[in-house]
Amino acid sequence: MTTRIVELRRGILKKNDELAAGLRQRYTAAGVLVLNLVSSPGTGKTAFLERTLRELLASGARAAALVGDLETDNDAQRLAASGAPVRQINTHGICHLEAEMVGKHLDGWNLADLDYLFIENVGNLVCPSSYDLGEKIRVALLSVTEGEDKPLKYPTLFNSADAAVISKIDIAEPCGFDREAALWNINEIRPGIRIFETSAKTGAGMHEWYAYLAEERANVRA
Repeated sequence: MTTRIVELRRGILKKNDELAAGLRQRYTAAGVLVLNLVSSPGTGKTAFLERTLRELLASGARAAALVGDLETDNDAQRLAASGAPVRQINTHGICHLEAEMVGKHLDGWNLADLDYLFIENVGNLVCPSSYDLGEKIRVALLSVTEGEDKPLKYPTLFNSADAAVISKIDIAEPCGFDREAALWNINEIRPGIRIFETSAKTGAGMHEWYAYLAEERANVRA
């Protein structure tokens, strides 16, 4: 039974990787920068993305988002308030997004009309790390309310990330968050990774994040 389960999982991941490769080709051909945002529930991922979308649109960039949740479209409604095109993906119990889900929800969108496409994954630090969505950049978010040892507890996710965001940095002190320990732990798992210390509420650290997005988008368009 164990062997059969392992084989089934390998088969599922192989199919997902093949579909993700196809999505990556579509993204590259369209010249759109695609980012997959992954975190646990309550990290402030939606607030962070909402502020990002508003800033990008205000600067003249073209951005859209796909939002993954088990149920409801609450987060999609919040993000749509930014003015960006947003689509909800309800997984109905599945703890992660898959390439097939993403591909289906892109129908009708001309990717060449976008500069950025953000994928807000289902709140989970385990399952999403195994599923490639064709993204150029995987972003792991860590909130100061979660504790600085999160990267050590979930090394697979942080090791697979291309960038890390520490959110809610404005309340780090009252939360007793050890900033230096968090930075050390992230780098211990993923040496040299770009880390952004941000607050969607105050805007702290967001300009560095926007500059990073502009750099990466320029690389895609080159």
